[in-house]
Amino acid sequence: MTVFEELKRRGLIAQMTNEEKIKEKLDNEKVTFYIGFDATADSLHVGHFLQLMVMAHLQKAGHQPIALLGTGTTMVGDPTGKSDMRKMLTKEEINHNAECFQRQMSRFIDFSEGKAKMLRNGDWLLKLNYIDFLRDVGVHFSVNRMLTAECFKTRLERGLSFLEFNYMLMQSYDFLRLFEDENCTMELGGDDQWSNIINGVDLVRRVKGEEVYGMTFTLLTTKEGKKMGKTEKGAVWLDAEKTSPYDFFQYWRNVDDGDVINCLKLITFVPIEEIEAMEHWEGSQLNKAKEILAYEVTKLVHGKEEADKALAAAKALFSAGSDDTNMPTTVVTADDFTDGKIGITDLLVKCGLVKSKGEGRRLITQGGISIGEEKVSDPMMTIDASTIQNGKFILKKGKKVFHKVTF
Repeated sequence: MTVFEELKRRGLIAQMTNEEKIKEKLDNEKVTFYIGFDATADSLHVGHFLQLMVMAHLQKAGHQPIALLGTGTTMVGDPTGKSDMRKMLTKEEINHNAECFQRQMSRFIDFSEGKAKMLRNGDWLLKLNYIDFLRDVGVHFSVNRMLTAECFKTRLERGLSFLEFNYMLMQSYDFLRLFEDENCTMELGGDDQWSNIINGVDLVRRVKGEEVYGMTFTLLTTKEGKKMGKTEKGAVWLDAEKTSPYDFFQYWRNVDDGDVINCLKLITFVPIEEIEAMEHWEGSQLNKAKEILAYEVTKLVHGKEEADKALAAAKALFSAGSDDTNMPTTVVTADDFTDGKIGITDLLVKCGLVKSKGEGRRLITQGGISIGEEKVSDPMMTIDASTIQNGKFILKKGKKVFHKVTF
């Protein structure tokens, strides 16, 4: 099976500028392609992970990826999918984030000589002369056409700053530079980047008279179309300090029955034939599929040892709720207690199980919190320090979230 067939069969490909040519090139040539990553946070998240999986598939097939860190474009901010303007970051913050990305990406992509490159678009964008840029690049863009792009249409009613309006030109210029400097002939990205990508393809054609190609891949969404990778605590990060390997494992272990097969196809290397055989699984078999998904993704992101630990802890918890070895843990101190007691809602907030005491009260009223196997019924309940000091104190949220508290 060719890499193009693999990507199609897994449902990874969304749109292409020229399917026949892209298939021919990926199947018969060594293609240099790029994906851009704006450095908006100090860790990649699961949305980025799908892009890294596409890069890995193509690299395994002999193609050369360029991971383009957006140290220039992040200064402006991509309006795509945003209801408001992005928070402005300093150059120092952006460079710090880019360094974090660089470390994380190296787990998935081989950046050794001749295998892949990691570049920063700030190296050329931050040196541009604005008037020259407008004359050389801006002249090829129609404002009327830009305003029909989905990424701008959704923002026009709320307000689109001129700063953000430049983003499409900058991303398009990236493709032109990479074509000139690296013989890069293909840009890839999430399907929400389609407008930006086709404008880059068009800019290279207008300036260089050459055909280059764009391909987008499926966004990681639930069957209802909601973006995956969000929890009550926020984004699901690839950094173990921001989302622990255990919590990361549990996120995938708890996906909806209707999403597990799709996730296996999009973000694991489990052979497609094995995944297609799972499409007819039901009931407890789907739990096994979720376990495979959680283990495989955790192994890719955090390594086999952490995946083994998370799997062992999850199995013990689901069967008996007894093994707390690798359970997320919060350590409380004397400062957290008043007269030797702490309110249950204060403890839930302290452990990160709820965002506020009000949310904790609602959850308790709905029967969603237990201490051990005992349901908590009183939102005003207090817990003695000695109860926590005396050994195993496990909070349980719903049926599947366990959290250990130690003193």
